[in-house]
Amino acid sequence: MTYDPTIEDPYDPCITSQALAAAGVPTDTDPLAPIVRTLADVNVEQVSWLWPGRLPAGKLVLIDGDPSAGKSTLTLDLAARVSTGSTWPDGARNDRPRGVLLLSAEDGLADTIAPRLTAAGADRSRVHALIDVPVIDGDDVRRVPPSLPRDIGHIERTIESHDVGLVVVDVLMAYLNGGVDSHRDQDVRGVLHLLAAMAERTGACIVLVRHLNKGGANSPLYRGGGSIGIIGAARAAYIVARDPEDPDRRVFAVSKLNIAAEPPALAYRLTSHGSLGCARIEWEDTPLDVTAAALLQIPTDDDGDDRDACTAWLTDYLMDNGGEASASDVFRTGRAVGGWSQDQLKRAKKRAGARSAKSGMSGGWVWRLDPRTHEGSTKGAKGAGTQPPPSSHSSPPPSPVCRCCGEALDPVLIDQGYTDHGDCTGHAARRP
Repeated sequence: MTYDPTIEDPYDPCITSQALAAAGVPTDTDPLAPIVRTLADVNVEQVSWLWPGRLPAGKLVLIDGDPSAGKSTLTLDLAARVSTGSTWPDGARNDRPRGVLLLSAEDGLADTIAPRLTAAGADRSRVHALIDVPVIDGDDVRRVPPSLPRDIGHIERTIESHDVGLVVVDVLMAYLNGGVDSHRDQDVRGVLHLLAAMAERTGACIVLVRHLNKGGANSPLYRGGGSIGIIGAARAAYIVARDPEDPDRRVFAVSKLNIAAEPPALAYRLTSHGSLGCARIEWEDTPLDVTAAALLQIPTDDDGDDRDACTAWLTDYLMDNGGEASASDVFRTGRAVGGWSQDQLKRAKKRAGARSAKSGMSGGWVWRLDPRTHEGSTKGAKGAGTQPPPSSHSSPPPSPVCRCCGEALDPVLIDQGYTDHGDCTGHAARRP
């Protein structure tokens, strides 16, 4: 059934019985009576998935992230997989090629979207962009950009006529009607209720893209732009952010999924497609043990005793390995020894006074204790990260510090003439 604005509110006394009948509303008795269903008469159904375990079919999904996180490139990678029926990044099978509908307010079709789709291997004959819609203005018909909820009917007809399995609205706020206040819960819930009903009727997965706000909220659920009602209406939501341990890596992590078990986070990198001159995504094979809260660097509470034990273990582990160890070894051993997650170990790293550094210019990340802070063996977490007592013996001069964060520079960087950490600036370390 196609969305019809004349039956938007079934409680409006002006709605005729003919309109209700056309919408499939029973009119055997009072056409304005409420519709009540007995749950014994409801056939139980399994959740249908576009991307098994991650993108539910017929539902609203949010993808939130900062402008530089690669959200649009990620959604086009997903669109390419839908258009070709290719395997999903985690290896899950794709049923068959389907159509894709894009509503893109920020990127040009010719110079950005089409090249990115080509770089991602899309079948562009199955990818469609909704550019404008007709609006009757007196005796004239004008063409205007689509908006929500006014043009849900046009979107639904396009889904049905082009076998669309995925709709991407990038970004959501750009497509809300001028009279819709995105920060007013009642406004956005009204719009998204209609959009969710359309998704359920068509079976299409509707992905809504948002930018993160600048607030310091204590949950990823509150970091997306607009009202909390937006994420309340979505059945699944994801955060796209840089990996705090590797600024060149992006992470796709679930922040809400109330219809299935939460899947692990996935990592990817943005690489350049030489001939097209645009970015494309390269997914990593190994899932990550990281949460959306950790990606946004939102602290969460640990049990006090477990926190101290984790910090003490990490400090001793690094000292037993000459003051440093690879991040991957720390994660693997910490999980085996104490069952600690990557998030817990990263917080312990800060408490222990350890730092992340590159092992050479092309090596992996290592965690390194500051030799000026740790001397000898630690005896528990309470001593970790504290300055040693003054000594009467002369100490070597302090190492040069990063001009961005003020912390000591890695000797490898110093030897090669660098003056900052690459992960402080978000790009490669720089020579003066």
